[in-house]
Amino acid sequence: MADNEAEGGAAVEGAEAAPPKNKLKLIIMAVGLLAVLGGGAATWFFFFRHGDDEHHAEAAPPPKPPAFVDVPDIMVNLAGAPGERVQYLKLKIVLELKEEKQIEAIKPTMPRITDIFQTYVRELRSSDLNGSAGVFRLKEELTKRVNAAVSPIQVSAVLFKEVVIQ
Repeated sequence: MADNEAEGGAAVEGAEAAPPKNKLKLIIMAVGLLAVLGGGAATWFFFFRHGDDEHHAEAAPPPKPPAFVDVPDIMVNLAGAPGERVQYLKLKIVLELKEEKQIEAIKPTMPRITDIFQTYVRELRSSDLNGSAGVFRLKEELTKRVNAAVSPIQVSAVLFKEVVIQ
């Protein structure tokens, strides 16, 4: 009889444990359904909704291509400690402008631009130009300086055609 009670007690416990498993399965199915519906809505948003924006973008005039101006080549000796081997830096630079008509406005200031670039670059050490981060910092600094020199004209970027350290 004690065995029957123990088995009966286990049967009652098993009956009570079954509904939480069903509830858990129901919750997992609901979450899965919401994930599928959310994924479908996101797909529609990203792929089908933007079709209307493309039609509006085509109506706008195409952007004007940028204009480029060559700066005379720059070759300077880099700053170094006394007794160190002298190193040279050679740069070929192009300035990117927003419009073609700005080229004629910037040409008279080219001697000033060359002077600003040379005086700045001459104070650099070869360690200042190590890696892509050093070249990026040089590009940013030259862009800032050229924009100060040719104000109100805005130079979009300083582009390097050649950077040689020897």
